[in-house]
Amino acid sequence: MAVDTHCPYCALQCAMRLAPHGPSAATVATEPNYDDGKPALPAAGTPLEAAGRDFPTNRGGLCRKGWTSPALLDSPERLTEPLLRGGDGSFRPIGWDEALDLAAGAIRSSRSLHGPDSVGVFGSGGLTNEKAYQLGKFARLALGTSRIDYNGRFCMSSAAAAGNRAFGVDRGLPFPLADLDQAHTVLLLGSNVADTMPPFVQHLQGARAAAGLIVVDPRHTATAALTEAGAGLHLQPTPGTDLALLLGIAHVVVHEGLADESFIRERTTGFGALLRSLNHWWPARVQTVTGVPAELIRETAHRLASGARLGAAGQATSGTYILTGRGVEQHIDGTDTATAAINLSLLLGLPGSSHSGYGTLTGQGNGQGAREHGQKADQLPGYRRITDPAAREHVAGVWGVRPEQIPGPGVPAVEMLMDLGRPGGVRCLLVHGSNVAVSAPDNAAVIRGLRNLDFLMVSDFFLSETAAEADLVLPVLQWAEEEGTMTNLEGRVLRRRRSIDPPAGARSELWIMAELARRLNAPSSFSADAAAVFEELRRASAGGPADYSGISYGMLDAGAEAYWPFPTGSAGTPRLFLDCFAHDDGRAKLVPVSPTAPAEVLNGPGSLTLVTGRLLEHYQSGAQTRRVAELAAAQPEARLQVHPVTAQGLGVADGDLLEVTSDRGSVRVRADVTIGIRPDTVFLPFHFREEQSANVLTSAATDPISGMPEFKSTAVRVRVMVKAGAL
Repeated sequence: MAVDTHCPYCALQCAMRLAPHGPSAATVATEPNYDDGKPALPAAGTPLEAAGRDFPTNRGGLCRKGWTSPALLDSPERLTEPLLRGGDGSFRPIGWDEALDLAAGAIRSSRSLHGPDSVGVFGSGGLTNEKAYQLGKFARLALGTSRIDYNGRFCMSSAAAAGNRAFGVDRGLPFPLADLDQAHTVLLLGSNVADTMPPFVQHLQGARAAAGLIVVDPRHTATAALTEAGAGLHLQPTPGTDLALLLGIAHVVVHEGLADESFIRERTTGFGALLRSLNHWWPARVQTVTGVPAELIRETAHRLASGARLGAAGQATSGTYILTGRGVEQHIDGTDTATAAINLSLLLGLPGSSHSGYGTLTGQGNGQGAREHGQKADQLPGYRRITDPAAREHVAGVWGVRPEQIPGPGVPAVEMLMDLGRPGGVRCLLVHGSNVAVSAPDNAAVIRGLRNLDFLMVSDFFLSETAAEADLVLPVLQWAEEEGTMTNLEGRVLRRRRSIDPPAGARSELWIMAELARRLNAPSSFSADAAAVFEELRRASAGGPADYSGISYGMLDAGAEAYWPFPTGSAGTPRLFLDCFAHDDGRAKLVPVSPTAPAEVLNGPGSLTLVTGRLLEHYQSGAQTRRVAELAAAQPEARLQVHPVTAQGLGVADGDLLEVTSDRGSVRVRADVTIGIRPDTVFLPFHFREEQSANVLTSAATDPISGMPEFKSTAVRVRVMVKAGAL
């Protein structure tokens, strides 16, 4: 049988169909075969193949990662039994009862010796809504700890903080992605969608045809190349200066009569203070900071305003959209940079319109849903604040506990990771669906912290770099082996369906949490059934900003569109803010912001600015995609992009083995000499491990509002170790 589901990777959540290898996965009947009332699924290890399925986000398209995603399901590296580290450092298989008894004992011991906050949980934006919800509940009730956060802190936290501050709610795209199709102008800042989510590009064709695609990126990426041949503009600011660039564009909007004055007057607050703050950022000054010519800054402002006016006039191809990605958000002033983009969109009257808008591109597969239901250090289900007495009372009622039994806010991910094994820090850590040994900033320090722990338990389906450091590794289900829901970048809730039987020794994380909770005599109840957990999630989220109470598995299985908030009895909310924003007064807040000094001196004598990011073939830490032969063959190693002028000055030739050094450590990678990058900038992908791990170099400095690490501006020195001809 074939099963309709969605890709396991990015937040585009492309629709796909999985079927046993052989007859085309696109044509095999989708009616399930039943045996004793249960669907007969392919046995574990059966080769599957993927086919794209028509859906509004991907319209049948998949990227290379999506096409090859079934390869992981029968990988020979799959974990199928719990592993315990012995005294000699090697792992040996043990039974599930022994594994869970050991874990429960370690948790009880840590709580007894060091208090409940000595136990920590690190989650993931790749977990289903059900697992994310139950993990937050498990941490707070079964473990009694406030120390829970997740890898979305590295991804969406600045955009989320900015959205909450300006609009009163955070949903990545507050409109359906298909709304972009007819856009006249799209300003895309800090996102290389042509590589990171290729099917997204089809939604930019209208803007390209209208010469209205504007891409901001210090690299000439595959996305920037879409602006060529008169399709738009490519602005290449110095890394870390996006905030100044946005202030310069906004300056032109307000001083050259391009602002939507009625929208500002009727639907926003704070314009006077914002105007005063923008007076300092005239285009000529911004040019000296960013390197972007003043005339391009003015042209950008006028194109954005022109598209917005066409949208208001109801033209067929019309409207302006401003979209941000990690490139402008993963900075110590990332929240303020995202806020500057929101301010610009509000000045132009874009949010809350039926033809224009502002949004941010969620990265991880469930980056949206995973941050809504309790994995973040300061949140409860439904995107409720954990410090809100009414929120605590509501959730406690659903859980059947007293509000005071729910711990208060914890600490953001980087702070938690940097204190591992230290006095007052986490001593016993449980990791679910994340590979912090590769993905965290200053990861050499993080690995030292993992090794200083009293106990580390990692739940994963491969022996990732983090799992390799663990005392106990628990084998869990992969995406096609489980039921659940995901929430994509549009805030649309989707069904993840089980398509194949899992290996006999692997277990659902819901089951693991339920079994550990039982051993720990936890209050409340913990189910191993995804449908039952979702029903509880519905009740816990009811009345919150991210209300899922009106959504059911039956509705999703029938193909209904389900955009949150979706209160019981409603039809959901495909487009937010049409009538009002989520603040008490119904208005959006214009918040003055200004650039912050970088965490370290950039472009000093002998140094270059390192930018990190993704490749087309790989995803996140590479723990999955590096195990797919086709993807690994296409991109087997990290390469440092260097401009030819810079390379000449350093004596670097293409293919040379380089040493790249920051104040935190060094990596060894080959040179990729290309004109697709600024001369003052180098680029390194972050998917690789050990001596090629980009996050050996990055800093643990964080945005004071969001806790987002500074991934995009690192001072590095580059030298040749071995010439290409000598390798």
